[in-house]
Amino acid sequence: MTDLEIAHATRLDDIARVAATMGIGEADLERYGKHIAKLPLSLIDEEAVQKNHLILVTAITATKAGIGKTTVSIGLSLGLNKIGRRAVVALREPSLGPCFGMKGGAAGGGHAQVLPMERINLHFTGDFHAITAAHNLIAALLDNYIYQHQAEGFGLKETLWRRVLDVNDRSLRSVVTGLGPRTNGVTAQSGFDITPASELMAILCLATDEADLRRRVERVILGFTFDDHPFTVKDLGVAGSVVVLLKDALQPNLVQTTENTPAIVHGGPFANIAHGCNSLFATKMAMSHSEYAITEAGFGADLGAEKFYDILCRKSGLHPDLTVIVATAQGLKMHGGVALDRIKEPDLEGLRRGLANLDRHVRNLQSFGQSVVVVFNLFAEDTDDEMALLRQHCEETLGVPFAVNRAYAEGGEGAVEMARVVVDTIEKRPSAPLRFAYDDSDSVAEKIRKVACNLYGAASVTLAAPAQRRIKQIEALGLGHLPVCIAKTQYSFSADAKQYGAVSGFDFLVRDVVINAGAEMIVAIAGDILRMPGLPKNPQANHIDYVDGEIIGLS
Repeated sequence: MTDLEIAHATRLDDIARVAATMGIGEADLERYGKHIAKLPLSLIDEEAVQKNHLILVTAITATKAGIGKTTVSIGLSLGLNKIGRRAVVALREPSLGPCFGMKGGAAGGGHAQVLPMERINLHFTGDFHAITAAHNLIAALLDNYIYQHQAEGFGLKETLWRRVLDVNDRSLRSVVTGLGPRTNGVTAQSGFDITPASELMAILCLATDEADLRRRVERVILGFTFDDHPFTVKDLGVAGSVVVLLKDALQPNLVQTTENTPAIVHGGPFANIAHGCNSLFATKMAMSHSEYAITEAGFGADLGAEKFYDILCRKSGLHPDLTVIVATAQGLKMHGGVALDRIKEPDLEGLRRGLANLDRHVRNLQSFGQSVVVVFNLFAEDTDDEMALLRQHCEETLGVPFAVNRAYAEGGEGAVEMARVVVDTIEKRPSAPLRFAYDDSDSVAEKIRKVACNLYGAASVTLAAPAQRRIKQIEALGLGHLPVCIAKTQYSFSADAKQYGAVSGFDFLVRDVVINAGAEMIVAIAGDILRMPGLPKNPQANHIDYVDGEIIGLS
């Protein structure tokens, strides 16, 4: 059965029943039909957050074959509930860009999905649309302000605020606005990023409450005047309008798994171009109403997990009791030099060579003080020999617990082993207090260097001239204490997407730096990474359709 067929065959509970398993009454739900509801922020219980367990799921370096991090996250929640532990999974919302581009969906897979998958993958509750609208409202109001006040001598020497759209569109990366008659506005160069890269997305996911949301929105730097002063949303005077558009999007979304257990899906920054975590609200909501909250951080541990610790945990005070790192035989073989079209074939030597990638990720996670469990995400083509090799390597060489995830094919029953290993590890050897990759007091350049050299394996870091100029500007503004969010390819430790495995000794080029004063982080753009992806030659949109009253092509 396909993912969509499994989703259609699952009998969904009314969302009130799902909420009841979390101790949440129907009166507290803001329904979006029978199977989706928003949860008010008042349901977050800070005392429960402090005492309940948080588990982070991350992965080896991503490959085009897929790793299955979301499937493992959902599967772990199913397995924990199966063994009598109350668990809630908190995930990011899918973006329309990958849905119609490369992936076709991002709601898990097989018998470990969040449902209703079609609605979650498509418009859902409109959170992404709210962020898109709010971001572009700021852009329109800024252009109008410049147009209306140009006669008074107002202008910006540099405009930083671009537009966003939740669709992959390479043609919009660089555009010119205001062409035509004078009444069409001031002619200027601009461009589009994808909505998950919007600073408002990061703000939504990092805000601690409504007041903090407004404070952060006001701090957003839109550009610099000719006397080098930052011009902010507060200067524009429109923070209230932005908050109005975002107020409903603040509330986390409650859905259910293929086994009718609770799942919270909220926020969606990518980890290769942003910080890659679901909202702080969603994680705290899950922790408020479960013994075990499972969340995932995007792409490999070098991106998602590092940012989860160094950005979200640093600012929120959260700390995982355990980090699960997901590996696949196919992914390890690809990192071991096996060609993409041959990774489904048995190849123990290729897998053994690829273990270096896993080893570095495990060491990196342990450097943060984390206890680590390696989970082998089972694919149909995998062999017993491959599983045995990985188990032996983890238990004897790395000295970390190992489990196999069979939730894709078997649901919660196939995740019982994994759940028991996770619970046993948390009870006997929970993570130590977090140790961050850098100090707040380090310079921006030093923070980038520590991440690149200590975690990625770089020998040196080169800051291109635009990056150097921006860093000087950041430090002159007193923002040098902010954490760094490195935007780079997800396919390599380096900034070169073709350098698989555990590449080391490279120079790490940072070509530009972006100030996210509202999100309170500094985004370093490394290599050729782009904040507006393009579409592949054969996008998934070619296969998605609506036939006889049903959506097909999502996966």
